[in-house]
Amino acid sequence: MIMIEKNEIIKTSDGNMDTFVVHPDGGGKFSLVVFLMDAPGKREELHDMARRIASSGYYVLLPDLYYRFEPGFVTDFTEESRKIMFSYMHSLTYNMIIRDFESLLNYAENDSFSDHSLVGTVGYCMSGPFVFRLAAEFTDVIKCAASIHGVSLLTKDIDSPHLFAKKIKGEIYFAYAENDSYAPTQMITDLNNYLKNLKINYNIEIYPGTGHGFVFPQRKGMYNKNASEKHWDKLIDLFSRNLS
Repeated sequence: MIMIEKNEIIKTSDGNMDTFVVHPDGGGKFSLVVFLMDAPGKREELHDMARRIASSGYYVLLPDLYYRFEPGFVTDFTEESRKIMFSYMHSLTYNMIIRDFESLLNYAENDSFSDHSLVGTVGYCMSGPFVFRLAAEFTDVIKCAASIHGVSLLTKDIDSPHLFAKKIKGEIYFAYAENDSYAPTQMITDLNNYLKNLKINYNIEIYPGTGHGFVFPQRKGMYNKNASEKHWDKLIDLFSRNLS
């Protein structure tokens, strides 16, 4: 399959958001998948993941969510770089992400390759709660969402994404590592206990023998090939069920 890919600067109310765009060449319109990055930043590893989603027949947008702070920032995992990463991560708000998502939708509406009437989302790590919240905000737009080892999905904050979950109309999938200090077992248990009382279509799955970041091939010491491939099967199946 021949693919088209490019980096676009998408104007938002807060600035210029560099976005990786990838989709098949020809054959009509392709359902839109918005891929939100994890905390280390928008990098080639994520571009490859976006390409993999697109190769299954989707129009994928992968924005740099740090464009407000330091466009192009990618951590090298040194102590100083990690401090900067966490600073940027904690500076992002749900309102920012909602505005960014609106800008992404507006961009997709003007691309003849995109079928923006069918939208899926996937978010990793820090973006797990973002896609959770977006699914409740854009109930008639987002048909499915996947939160992969998402952090802070159920907190005591007044804007915790679980508090909006009853609004969700699309299907949502939560994938967790078995051993993850960023997404502890108690949060997963509490989230499931909360969601099972709501009339929404969700599934929570724990991946045995894994730790935070197990899906990323370049995450040394954490990558688990079998679990990662399982996550890919689940993700593409989710999109296939809901975006066709």
